[in-house]
Amino acid sequence: QVQLVESGGGLVQPGGSLRLSCAASGIIFSIRHMGWYRQAPGKERELVAGITSLSSTNYADSVKGRFIISRDNAKNTVYLQMNSLKPEDTAVYYCNLYPYPSANWGQGTQVTVSS
Repeated sequence: QVQLVESGGGLVQPGGSLRLSCAASGIIFSIRHMGWYRQAPGKERELVAGITSLSSTNYADSVKGRFIISRDNAKNTVYLQMNSLKPEDTAVYYCNLYPYPSANWGQGTQVTVSS
């Protein structure tokens, strides 16, 4: 069963940057598609970005041009580089399988964008 541990969140001012990391275990990471998702207060969880096993990427329209998803198969880790952050990016960020996430979510990492 997949286990996921997210890290790297925090408080950042609008226009700032953060890099999130997600360490995965319990799967053969290199052959799995991975994604970053987020859930803002009072909203449904949504897909932010996905990366295939061959490193093809897909982004939600709201983050295109600002966020970059990447992976390191040697470290079983997927990253999300977030630039030009906006207050509306405030949410708990999760990683999971993509495009069909496992029922086994990690604890997530809180990102707060505020001045």
